[in-house]
Amino acid sequence: MDTCAVADHHARVQSGVPAPVDRLGRGLGDLRISVTDRCNFRCPYCMPAEIYGERYEFLPKPEILTFEEIARLASVFVGLGVRKLRITGGEPLLRADLPRLVEQLAALDGVEDLALTTNGSLLEKAAPALVSAGLQRVTVSLDSLDPATFAEMSGGRHDPAAVLAGIDAADAAGLAPIKINCVVTRGVNEDAVLPMAERFRGSGHVVRFIEYMDVGTLNAWSGADVFSADEIVATIGERYPLEALPPSQPGEVATRYRYSDGAGEIGVIASVTKPFCGGCTRARLTTDGRLVTCLFAADGMDLKTPLRAGESPAALARRIGALWGDREDRYSELRGTSGASPDEKVEMFQIGG
Repeated sequence: MDTCAVADHHARVQSGVPAPVDRLGRGLGDLRISVTDRCNFRCPYCMPAEIYGERYEFLPKPEILTFEEIARLASVFVGLGVRKLRITGGEPLLRADLPRLVEQLAALDGVEDLALTTNGSLLEKAAPALVSAGLQRVTVSLDSLDPATFAEMSGGRHDPAAVLAGIDAADAAGLAPIKINCVVTRGVNEDAVLPMAERFRGSGHVVRFIEYMDVGTLNAWSGADVFSADEIVATIGERYPLEALPPSQPGEVATRYRYSDGAGEIGVIASVTKPFCGGCTRARLTTDGRLVTCLFAADGMDLKTPLRAGESPAALARRIGALWGDREDRYSELRGTSGASPDEKVEMFQIGG
């Protein structure tokens, strides 16, 4: 399906399904789309190398949604009120010809924000084509500027220079301001917090420091590994005074701070110590076509099978709307009050964080 066909398909979606609201009053506003379960990094909080080694069997190609299938499903979600689409992975730039998908998603009437999350290692070459296809924003993961720490955090793959080159290329291609995500793990890279803040102060880009979360079940997460949001803010604030900022939009996951001297801002995502489930409007589409309603969910609803069986857009919309309407996910809040955790959760590389 070419770009025009995708747009025409969207125009024909007349589901008659009202924009769904879940049991906690949260609407459906964002869709995160994982286009591959493969990655060229082995970050210990996502794809530990000892588990996802050279012999690990990723999804075979027939099980993965095609670009046309992704665009058809995205069209249905947009018809239900989604206005923000984010392409994720695994590492999405490993998916061949990704700008073609970007072009199809950008053509959907109603999409207000089209973004990509990447580890940045392949971004230097990819950025111009992505922008030409219609990509509006990019978020780059970068956990340390120190080569040795970076190697520990990425499973010994690549180096920070490649990621920094990708950030510069994205900036030059017109994707600025860029968000840079840094997952902070106690005993591993808390020493990276201040250098990361210093590196991007005054650049116009925004570093978002993320508490190490218990996404998935295979990363041996422990609460003792969490370097808290308060500690992150204190670490930076001792050197560069910070002032709290209001959210830039409803449901924003990062708490924002500006440098008192006007040199920009940072964000802190505190899912563990300060849960923000109450404002969550995010749905996630896995590489193999499952709809997941929470980052910490144990499973998702199969959309690929009915899609490939020829189910109409209206029927798919009713299916999605019913699931969202029955949603009451608030895992982070429950974890914080009771310590409860399901035995199994969908792995991060399958849903893109």
